[in-house]
Amino acid sequence: MRTYNEKISIYHGMVSTVATNLASNYFPIFAISILGASNYQVGLISSLPPLVALIMTIPAAVILNRLEEQKKTVALSVLWARVLFLLLIGVVYLQSSMQAWTFLLIIALMNVPGTISNVGWQTLISGMISEERRGTFFSDRNRLLTLVGMVTTLIIGIVMKKETDNAAAYQTLFFMAFTFGVLEVVFLMKHKETIKAKQVKEPKNSSMDWSIFKDRGYKWFLIAALCFNFTWQMAWGLFNIYNVKYAHATILWISIFSVANQLVQIFSYPLWKKWADQKSNTLMLVWVAAGMATAPFLNAISTNLYYLTFVSMTSGFFVSGTVLLLFNLLLEQSPKEKRTYCITTYNVLLSFVAFIAPQIGIWLLEIGGIITALNISTVFRFMSALVFLLMYMKSLKVSMKVSQ
Repeated sequence: MRTYNEKISIYHGMVSTVATNLASNYFPIFAISILGASNYQVGLISSLPPLVALIMTIPAAVILNRLEEQKKTVALSVLWARVLFLLLIGVVYLQSSMQAWTFLLIIALMNVPGTISNVGWQTLISGMISEERRGTFFSDRNRLLTLVGMVTTLIIGIVMKKETDNAAAYQTLFFMAFTFGVLEVVFLMKHKETIKAKQVKEPKNSSMDWSIFKDRGYKWFLIAALCFNFTWQMAWGLFNIYNVKYAHATILWISIFSVANQLVQIFSYPLWKKWADQKSNTLMLVWVAAGMATAPFLNAISTNLYYLTFVSMTSGFFVSGTVLLLFNLLLEQSPKEKRTYCITTYNVLLSFVAFIAPQIGIWLLEIGGIITALNISTVFRFMSALVFLLMYMKSLKVSMKVSQ
């Protein structure tokens, strides 16, 4: 039986997923079709959120750790972020030269409270769900939310299939996203939070434990994971531009791509977990990285929308492995007594990579064209697979030495 907080968390996750899918899934096509955004500006749609997260993650953690109650702060942060959806409605009324940049500024501002709410929610929910229940609960919750997101995206695509160039259609989506954002706040406030007891804090010599970089396993994980994420995220902006400008995908087709990707993810999560248990997270990530490398090349072959749907499905199979295995490997390679420092450091470095990588992809597009940029992304992704292979071989050597 699920506890009260588990049920409320699922309801909160469902409305949060709907709010996100109503808006952010369609940011690139809105920017290109309605605002006339340049390739560089489309790249910034992917780059700005991690840049803001890079700046805000540590301050957010410091602020939240000082609070005895976190629920209200998290809820207010969500409300602030969702209110900004209303500002997006007014972008189309601005002077055309200002529209795209104003849109990007709002996205950046949206991620200030968004970062606070994300960090706060992780801390809040970890204290509400017992440790022995977390694995099962989050696995079930993630599958259910993926299903909700898939259905929402499909409905939007069908209802608005002929509205790709209609600004009012996007304004409707943004207003609906705000409405579901208000429901997010309502369900967040329904959680029953255990107030932290005041503790006498022991003085610390430093706010950061730099000794984590001396741990061989964690250091190898950082190198491999950051290389992989750089090559993975380098193509994000390219896919958005390719689908809209070259394949001429409508709202319906963008929705179909997303649904196809998510549908495969739902069924492939258990497979990656099974294979990782049988082999290892590191070895499976070699195959994941190699599989992810095929996506840019396969996209570049054709602009046929049915074919691109198939490519989205194959990509979803490897995306599920990426999401599951990278987090598992992070926990596996992080020394238990320093895990908080390891996770925070990884997330900060990941935000930096996620800001730079899409800009490199757009730069390749500008100097060589879309096909060249996609093919170069494929080569880089295969190289990241080799880094994971090297990490796996190193870990085998260490294991052999220990066993001798």
